[in-house]
Amino acid sequence: MVLILGRRPTREETGVTANPPAIKRKVLEMEPKGTGDVFDLSAAPSHAEGLLQVLDEFRASRLFTDVVICVQGREFPCHRAVLSACSGYFRAMFCNDHRERHARLVEISGVQAEAMDVFLRYLYSGRALINIDNVQCVFEAASLFQISTLRDTCASFLEEQMDPCNCLGLQRFADAHALKQLASRCRAFALHNFPEVAQHEEFLDLRREELEELIASEELRVPREEVVFEAVMRWVYRGVEARRAQLKDLLQHVRLPLLHPNYFVQTVEGDQLIQNAPECYQLLHEARRYHVLGNEMMSPRTRPRRSTGFSEVIVVVGGCERAGGFNLPHTECYEPVTGEWRSLAKHPEYTKSEYAVCALRNDVLISGGRINSSYVWMYNSQLNLWIRVASLNKGRWRHKMCVLLGKAYAVGGYDGQSCLSSVEVYDSFSNRWTEVAGLKEAVSSPAIASCAGKLLVMGGEPDENSCSDKVQCYDPEKDCWLLRASLPVAKRNITAVSLNNLVYVCGGLTKSLYCYDPVQDFWMSVVNTFSKQECCGMSVCNGKVFILGGRGENGDSSDSIVCYDPASGIITGVANMPRPISHHGCITIHRYNEKLHRT
Repeated sequence: MVLILGRRPTREETGVTANPPAIKRKVLEMEPKGTGDVFDLSAAPSHAEGLLQVLDEFRASRLFTDVVICVQGREFPCHRAVLSACSGYFRAMFCNDHRERHARLVEISGVQAEAMDVFLRYLYSGRALINIDNVQCVFEAASLFQISTLRDTCASFLEEQMDPCNCLGLQRFADAHALKQLASRCRAFALHNFPEVAQHEEFLDLRREELEELIASEELRVPREEVVFEAVMRWVYRGVEARRAQLKDLLQHVRLPLLHPNYFVQTVEGDQLIQNAPECYQLLHEARRYHVLGNEMMSPRTRPRRSTGFSEVIVVVGGCERAGGFNLPHTECYEPVTGEWRSLAKHPEYTKSEYAVCALRNDVLISGGRINSSYVWMYNSQLNLWIRVASLNKGRWRHKMCVLLGKAYAVGGYDGQSCLSSVEVYDSFSNRWTEVAGLKEAVSSPAIASCAGKLLVMGGEPDENSCSDKVQCYDPEKDCWLLRASLPVAKRNITAVSLNNLVYVCGGLTKSLYCYDPVQDFWMSVVNTFSKQECCGMSVCNGKVFILGGRGENGDSSDSIVCYDPASGIITGVANMPRPISHHGCITIHRYNEKLHRT
């Protein structure tokens, strides 16, 4: 029976005249119920699966097979059409003018027979059984034959098997096969689980550059720096004759200054290999200096790893929101990496103004303040507690403090009648202030910084009606002051920091950030800030210069934070302070954050 679906045409449409010849067949007449009169049959998944199943049966019984693939002496009868349809490798082999196009037997090297079996099962069935024993050879076969789905599945399987014992080998495998995602996750896993990874054999077989990349990373997670040192020494001692020459390059990435002093003396300096490596002495000397001088000693190795829970933070003490306004009671710390602000214990005498602040080792020292105060307070960063220490010999305000060779210097200032030239030095071990040689020119509100073993006092005001451009340099060995190259401008209410043996100065209602090289005795303007400020805070944190707050030309305080990176020469606005502020203390210390340690 023939079914003719649709509307019956009229006699006029067909052009048929009356009394046509009889048609000897049955016709089923229907009217369309929907908008279309076509049914699209789609049985693709089941049809394709059935087709593959039959083709696989043909392969098993060698029916219609037209090529035999030989791998490691084992023969696999196949169909050229199936291989070419699924694999670009075989399509190029059989569809171009190669000798294999008509060959009955094709030998393939660089592939294991087991992998070929898995590969063919996948081609003919869409399924593959991958396990720990065959995953690598199946991956290599899938890569060779250009089957991306099978290749990606093997990579995902490898990622699921990752553990401290094999992650480094997996990373090397991923790098060799350009598996960027797998390589990245292996590296992240090794960094995150470094203490466990370092205990396994794969770690000891790393190349020097691979080990260096791990221990130099800021993402390395260790509970304490001793773990990194011990891992490096295990690696070196594994092949000591060949690897001892690489010891210095590796120790440059170990933060020796942050090792516990007892551990440093007994384990590091007591190591026979290190004792016989004079090229490492400079690194040991840096660590010793840090144990004595604390945060005054800055280098990439003095910055804590975040995984230890410690980080460099900028502590902001006191200040005021506007000219003539009340002094603020806040002591807060800013973590530049996370942008977080945290409150610390309030300064007991926050009602004072124009005091001086500096960091002594990892504590904060505050001296003087209006009016004619000689009190000195120390903030203990471990206890989050302010402690009263020995008073200045002479009360002062509008002075500055700076640490040089482990001692705090209080320089110049104002006593209510005139600017001061007197300088006092504080020894925390004896808890005593001692007067040293006075300034060549008495100044208040100068900038001060220690650099290259000298103390530099820059600018300030000799009296209320003038500003100075003088740079006065103190030599602690000779206890005397000398004049160096003058500031580019004569200014007061300026601030300075030292970084990488250079001094940076800003403030004084200028937009320039100036840089001084004490070796060349030379000044230059390195970059413009975004606005004219004075009485701003300035500190070095994570190898960069931060400028916080300050007071503009109209007397209003600012809440801006800008960051200058000497490595790139770029200055950027990075955040805002909790409130506008000026005349505040601003220094950097290391602080423990349990939240960082957990993450």
